[in-house]
Amino acid sequence: MTDARHTPVMLEEVLAALAPRDGEIYLDGTFGAGGYTSAILKAADCRVVALDRDPTAVAGGYDLVAASRGRLTLVEERFSNLAEALDGLGLQQVDGVVLDIGVSSMQIDQAERGFSFQKDGPLDMRMGGEGPTAAEFVAALEEKELAAILRTLGEERRAGAIARAICGERAKEPIGTTARLAKIVERVLGRSNDGINPATRTFQALRLAVNDELGELARALFAAEKRLKPGGRLVVVAFHSLEDRIVKTFLADRTRTQSGGSRHMPEQEVAPATFELLSRGVVKAGDDEVSRNVRSRSAKLRAARRTSAPARDGDPFAFGVPRLPLHGLIGGAS
Repeated sequence: MTDARHTPVMLEEVLAALAPRDGEIYLDGTFGAGGYTSAILKAADCRVVALDRDPTAVAGGYDLVAASRGRLTLVEERFSNLAEALDGLGLQQVDGVVLDIGVSSMQIDQAERGFSFQKDGPLDMRMGGEGPTAAEFVAALEEKELAAILRTLGEERRAGAIARAICGERAKEPIGTTARLAKIVERVLGRSNDGINPATRTFQALRLAVNDELGELARALFAAEKRLKPGGRLVVVAFHSLEDRIVKTFLADRTRTQSGGSRHMPEQEVAPATFELLSRGVVKAGDDEVSRNVRSRSAKLRAARRTSAPARDGDPFAFGVPRLPLHGLIGGAS
């Protein structure tokens, strides 16, 4: 029986949107356990360049590389740097890009990675092996800065109270484990009746901050726009409203051909659209998949086809990436 935790979410929908064809080149920006990559290789006699910032995921994919007989190239790299990865392989453009945003179940399952409050481990949360850990974030940020992260990235309503408790506890002893942080949050919020751990939003916020996940996503969208061939397809599966909002805003901007007008100001032409939506609105997992794999319940797929219009430059902050007071911490995050 397939372990649902390691089953790629919305696989049929992803393949339908990507439409792999013989002889084409596809980029899987979030290799993970190789679910999407394997399916793409089976769907067509094509080539896949797969990226992952996690060296453990890359090491775990070597057997698939060998079995692909030259059709799969696996690179340890952030997906925001997909252009650099392609340059290193002598490739200018690709026919499709797929991104599965967020932390993988494999990372959550490893207590030593520090992503989960369900298993005690070091408070790390780094998807790669470089940059400051979550413990260093918790130790370095001022109370108001920590509250801003919890409120913005975790959408935690009691961010101020949690930040105050964290700062009080770290003054007694550094907060270095997932269990200790989870207990601090639980003392503030109490136990939930819905079965959701009260530390869920706090852990989410710290993970997003440590890995600069929203900034990485926005930069990856810009890079994909530059490296997709005309007719190439971009497919993104997001699991959180903050991530999906960035994808939605980016595609709305890149498919727009006119600015909004009014009776005082007529509509004005804007730069040619660089994408065409493949479906109106968001695509969600079907009831059957949700019953088999609960992780798919929050998944949202958006897909678009690249036009021949020149790629545009962009500022991540213009597409929903929040400005947070991190004092350079994020600059070293991997």
